[in-house]
Amino acid sequence: MKGEVNKMYAIIKDRGKQYKVRAGEHHLIDLKANAQIGEILEFNEVLVCSNEEDNATIGTTTNKNAKVIAEVEGIKKGVKSMTIKFRRRKESMTRRGHREKYTKIKIKEILCG
Repeated sequence: MKGEVNKMYAIIKDRGKQYKVRAGEHHLIDLKANAQIGEILEFNEVLVCSNEEDNATIGTTTNKNAKVIAEVEGIKKGVKSMTIKFRRRKESMTRRGHREKYTKIKIKEILCG
């Protein structure tokens, strides 16, 4: 139905960062170097799991019965950040750049258990 919003969501923890995810969404997470395209990932550290009736299940630290299943879609590069260190009257300048890499995933399903 047009305009219908999927109410089911989960908040997962992956290597120190938290993400609010819904089924069918795409997310960029920190790079998983050994992940292959099409590989299925399971996130077992689920902090909050809310079902379609808007009942949230909150674990003490993590919800032990819940899990989120996602599929790896590829590796993406983030925005390049540049740092310039300029020393006036010294005819000296240093340029440094950095570009973070991310793993793009698609959330397949949320199991609240």
